[in-house]
Amino acid sequence: MEILTPLAFRILYEDNHLVIVNKLPSEIVQGDKTGDVPLSDTVKAYIAKKYKKPGNVFLGVVHRVDRPVSGAVVFARTSKALARTNEMLKKKEIQKKYWAVIKNKPPEKKGKLVHFLKKNEKQNKSYVVKKGTPGSKNSELFYKVLCQSQRYYLLEVVLITGRHHQARAQLSAMGCPVKGDLKYGFERGNKDASIHLHAREITLLHPVKKTKINITAPVPDDLLWKSFENSYKPDANL
Repeated sequence: MEILTPLAFRILYEDNHLVIVNKLPSEIVQGDKTGDVPLSDTVKAYIAKKYKKPGNVFLGVVHRVDRPVSGAVVFARTSKALARTNEMLKKKEIQKKYWAVIKNKPPEKKGKLVHFLKKNEKQNKSYVVKKGTPGSKNSELFYKVLCQSQRYYLLEVVLITGRHHQARAQLSAMGCPVKGDLKYGFERGNKDASIHLHAREITLLHPVKKTKINITAPVPDDLLWKSFENSYKPDANL
């Protein structure tokens, strides 16, 4: 239980069809060339142990979150749930809200960002390019300032499209790179290699029960994150 207990405390929602986990910024969602144990394998082990399931445990990855990013990640426990949540993603019926901490003041308190992004596979990075550039994709998001401290601003980011590194690239293009995100222009990295981008809230209809699910993921155990989480008042007007 020593290995599985920390994950149990990070389960945000669980039933026979879905499990939603609060991902740590150091975790990868699926296996990659690093060979590190992915969150999907950790969740499978948790399910196998909790429900005493012999053999392979089915677990479908509904969506991914970048390694240095934290927050809510949805997994499907049945093939039916996976097929239906994949369809919901295509139809943009799953809403995801991110929290981002930035240092530079945004040009407006709230706004919509529209860019064309092109992914560089070798660098694993997306660049803002001119409209019509071969391989580029239209990328749109909404942002608004939720609150601020002496040095930083807390933004809410709602992705309209789902592109590679979209929030990171578009906020950087606005002149407001995410704290700790060296890849997209922040001045220095965080000590734990995380960035201050967090998948804060996810809303969807249950793929089988058809009931509304709204999940809020607590922020990482970090002084700046906790300060913003404690000071933010949803009804406050800036």
